Amino acid sequence: MRRPVAIRLSAATATATATLALAAATGAVLSASATTASAAASGATGYASQNGGTTGGAGGQTVRATTGTAIHQALCSRASSSTPIVIQVEGTINHGNTSKVSGSSCSTAADRIELKQISNVTIVGVGSGAVFDQLGIHIRESSNIVIQNVTVRNVKKSGSPTSNGGDAIGMESDVRNVWVDHATLEASGGEAEGFDGLFDMKDNTQYVTLSYSVLRNSGRGGLIGSSETDRSNGYVTFHHNLYENIDSRAPLLRGGIAHIYDNHYVNLTKSGINSRAGAKARVDNNYFEDSKDVLGTFYTDEAGSWQVNGNIFDNVTWSERAADNNPAGPNPQSNTTVSIPYSYALDDASCVPGIVSRTAGADKGLLVSDGSCSAQSPDPTTPTPTPTDPTPTQPTPTPTGPTGTNLSLSAGADGSSKAGGTSYGNVRDGDLGTYWSPAGSTGSVSVKWGSATTVSKAVVREAAGGAVTAWKLLDADTGGVLASGSGTGVISFPTTSLKKLTFQITAASGTPRIAEFETYAG
Repeated sequence: MRRPVAIRLSAATATATATLALAAATGAVLSASATTASAAASGATGYASQNGGTTGGAGGQTVRATTGTAIHQALCSRASSSTPIVIQVEGTINHGNTSKVSGSSCSTAADRIELKQISNVTIVGVGSGAVFDQLGIHIRESSNIVIQNVTVRNVKKSGSPTSNGGDAIGMESDVRNVWVDHATLEASGGEAEGFDGLFDMKDNTQYVTLSYSVLRNSGRGGLIGSSETDRSNGYVTFHHNLYENIDSRAPLLRGGIAHIYDNHYVNLTKSGINSRAGAKARVDNNYFEDSKDVLGTFYTDEAGSWQVNGNIFDNVTWSERAADNNPAGPNPQSNTTVSIPYSYALDDASCVPGIVSRTAGADKGLLVSDGSCSAQSPDPTTPTPTPTDPTPTQPTPTPTGPTGTNLSLSAGADGSSKAGGTSYGNVRDGDLGTYWSPAGSTGSVSVKWGSATTVSKAVVREAAGGAVTAWKLLDADTGGVLASGSGTGVISFPTTSLKKLTFQITAASGTPRIAEFETYAG
């Protein structure tokens, strides 16, 4: 049974004395400082940095809380539901010290930490640490939320006590821009023991990053989308996290786009990254260890897809394919492409176990990777790294061309977008005076044939002022990467029979101008 506490504070009429007295009574201490906690100063990464960014309560009042009721009171004491606030949390937060608090700027509940219909909030663990014991954090119809340096453990959906549907951190119903960083999310078993997901996103949740966190000892790591039809979620980044002793859902993706890089996976017993129902996952430089079926489409015949680069599979076993079981291994290959709109720096997969062990989880001093396999303190003034793509699989092509018939002259052409005054067909007309440009700085152009055609070389020729700095050559029939590099010219790749060949520009110094995309059999 919920135990409502009739505490209501009107920001417009309460005096400073009354505010301080109420804060003391509920376990909160209001700081005179109007700056954010230094612990939350480093700034969001990944997709949480998009869509206007995620800053939480930056610039708002700082409040110290030692009970769940104090957290709710801090939310309810704001002038409005969007007034920025930083809540520094210390101690153990549980059912015994968490009550519902009412107010015009909040909507709370007694059996969870409720972040509902609010925005511009940071919750950050400080001092000796913050532990949410058997009490989940629920984010609903909210935006611009930062949760940092906390432990959430043993949240149950059945048994006693229950909280938040069994999710350690759960998001649902039009949630935007959430950054969860340096968190430890853990259970003590699976659904049979009363637990559910550690990190769940449902019903139109977008622009989320989970970074430098530990997820362990659970049947379910987390999901994006509650069912095969809940496909309005996405744009989620998972980086530098440890998934350990997880049965499945690491994560489960239903629709949407996820970027999963530099994570360490240990002892996934049933399945790992489950891309299904039209989802697209970009999976870069992860280390998978002592696990089973770490990537694929599982438990459904509604397929998802993935792009893989630079991952290490260490003692990974793969099951046989069946109607509703399609592992990507034993030799995972890309079957889609996913363009990433933000800058990031990749650690080499070989050092991921080491850097994740030093940085991931609560109470690690908020250490982060420097992008070169070393740990450092977060620095909000550090320049944003340049966009990172996997190391080219082919040397930079030379400007000379092969001999033989240019097969593109008899092919069709299409692409992802085109700038005004340009045409896809300009790349296959044999005329260096015409060209195609994407609508932005990146994009793709393809040549295609009516029947399977054998090719083993391509020549990409740029018009004057060439700007391409990184590219991939794709078998568009399968989504596989045939080659990648950092300069245009002659591209050699294994002889392949296909109907469509795609040149994808992943980085450029300006607007690219592709004059010709030639193809040759040998």
